Amino acid sequence: MSTTAELLKGAAELFPDEVVTQAHVRHLDLPQGAGKFALITLDNGLDHTKPTTFGPQSLANLNVAVDQVEKEAADGTIVGVGITGKPFIFAVGADLKGVELLKQHDDALAIGKGGHDVFKRLSGLAVPTFAYYNGAAMGGGVEVGLHCTYRTVSKALPAFSLPEVFLGLVPGWGGCVLLPNLIGADRAVSVIIENSLNQNKQLKGKQVFELGIADALFEGADFLEQSLIWTASVLKGDTEVVRPEIDRGAAWDDAVARGKAIADGKVHGAAPAAYRALEIIEAAKNGDLQQGFDAEDQALADLIMGGELRSGIYAFNLVQKRAKRPAGAPDKKLARPVTKVGVVGAGLMASQLALLFARRLEVPVVLTDIDQARIDKGVEYVHGEIDKLLLKGRVNQDKANRLKGLVSGHLDKATAFGDADFVIEAVFEEMGVKQKVFAEVELVVPEHAVLATNTSSLSVTEMASKLQHPERVVGFHFFNPVAILPLLEIVRAEKTDDASLATAFSVAKSLKKTAVLTKDAPAFVVNRILTRFMGEIQNVIDEGTPVDVAEKAIEPLGLPMSPLVLLELVGPAIGLHVSETLNGAFPDRFTVSPNLAAVVKAGKRGFYVYDSGKPELDPEVAALLEQGDVVLTEEQVRDRVLDAVAQEIGLMLDEGVVAEAQDIDLCLITGAGWPFHLGGITPYLDRAGVSERVTGKRFLEPGVASVPA
Repeated sequence: MSTTAELLKGAAELFPDEVVTQAHVRHLDLPQGAGKFALITLDNGLDHTKPTTFGPQSLANLNVAVDQVEKEAADGTIVGVGITGKPFIFAVGADLKGVELLKQHDDALAIGKGGHDVFKRLSGLAVPTFAYYNGAAMGGGVEVGLHCTYRTVSKALPAFSLPEVFLGLVPGWGGCVLLPNLIGADRAVSVIIENSLNQNKQLKGKQVFELGIADALFEGADFLEQSLIWTASVLKGDTEVVRPEIDRGAAWDDAVARGKAIADGKVHGAAPAAYRALEIIEAAKNGDLQQGFDAEDQALADLIMGGELRSGIYAFNLVQKRAKRPAGAPDKKLARPVTKVGVVGAGLMASQLALLFARRLEVPVVLTDIDQARIDKGVEYVHGEIDKLLLKGRVNQDKANRLKGLVSGHLDKATAFGDADFVIEAVFEEMGVKQKVFAEVELVVPEHAVLATNTSSLSVTEMASKLQHPERVVGFHFFNPVAILPLLEIVRAEKTDDASLATAFSVAKSLKKTAVLTKDAPAFVVNRILTRFMGEIQNVIDEGTPVDVAEKAIEPLGLPMSPLVLLELVGPAIGLHVSETLNGAFPDRFTVSPNLAAVVKAGKRGFYVYDSGKPELDPEVAALLEQGDVVLTEEQVRDRVLDAVAQEIGLMLDEGVVAEAQDIDLCLITGAGWPFHLGGITPYLDRAGVSERVTGKRFLEPGVASVPA
């Protein structure tokens, strides 16, 4: 039987580039004469921008620290042991870079076992142990604290979570077993399943305390000092920690059932991680910790060797790394400063843009429109949204006043834009209208000003073609809702120059958006893929497949919403317009559905009514539908839709619409809410064999978003 040290030594050899965390032990005398105390500090020697993680060598270092304090506890030298982190960071869990490298099930099992073996020693010491959550704590960082006898948390802690299910793993170092046994199954399901599947929602320090994960809550400024005073009080018996009794009856079963319903609603059985976590939580009801730890080891190893986790890590790396260094972006030194922004239009989209520019750039933003009433309404909308931020405590009164003062409107474009550095149009999606707007704006803006268009599908090159300076026009396509979806497709037209493009990327960064460079091709990236996807669904419905069969066929993809619910969100009229644009460009692949045209003509906002609380086909829409007699099965529909998407992605890569398949996945994750556990779309198409069937090759090299060979 391998010792923990041997297990970790073997794992460390597989991962030579680990950023190693040290576990420093220091001794101090507790206040109130409570005795000598050993404090372990986790620190990788880097500042808070490089959070502390647990790779195999880091676990080995913690193991050595525990060797030391175990001896001291056994011989009575110390009265307790504490564990904390470097400034602003407690620890953020396993080092995913190491997980990516694993090729064998046994190696994956060793990582799970190694973490358990080290962490559970903290609960086996001869003296009480204390975790002081001083800063960000995620995954294994949360779990190391769960193995301690007591926990305190800082009010300043910004992020606390067990995000494993979000990535395609389970909390595998005690989380699935210890958390429900500490705070009850229902609260544990919220943290492990619900928050994870809700875009990896984070808890703040106060919430960690209120959930019962921590026993005491202290201010950030003197957090460690207060925690040590509290520790002394606990050890002396002056403070008693009372925890509520855990309901191990029907409430536990109900919590697991609620977790399954959440997982079904989010991933529709398409991703195994949530269900594996729930199995372990369900079994943890008996309180047998070791049995639970063994189940966590097994689940962790199985999932590490599965495609979902590799896709999850791939997606995580896209959003965390590739998004910060957009492929093909010009040298940022070429970007010009932006000290004032103009917005053409004052409708809902334009007003949302004005609010975003004002909040993020904190420069004057001026709206124009065809009459004063529209302008006033747009400015009023922005001011109203700022008031809502004030009410929610997201900005203070002074900041709210300043932001409102930055946003104004003017009927005269020359007055409005005469000194603007960046002007974006958000007017009606019609080429003639947009060309006219740009022609008017060009006459009044300074020579260096960038002209941006928020078009979702029209040619930016054509839009700029009649201008004296087409080189300063860029596509700047946001996704709705603007405040929530991170993606910004930045479109380089035929004549766009590097300085204008660099300025667009610089603005995107200030707006905190994920910018992806795309060629000026019809509908760019997201709308082109979604329109092909939706078009194929509509085709099978038009040909005769029942609506519910076509919708259910896509469920195994685990998308955030069904195709027709998405159509409702986008708006049938916009969906029809984009399909007409693409049909004009690629008539052999993009169709215009007569049934969708009929739905738009009838003024319907979607295919469904929600009278029962659930989507049901609107009888008025059902009466409009004219269908053929070709009825496909769910599997046939799915194959047809995925084949169409794979074909379109292959063509887009051949055309150079984006630099690589990775950019397509980044766009779908950040602009269309495509699931992390799929890694976007191309890893799924590769895994399912669709890519090779349709294009004759994989989109990604083996080992990228899959287990290395």
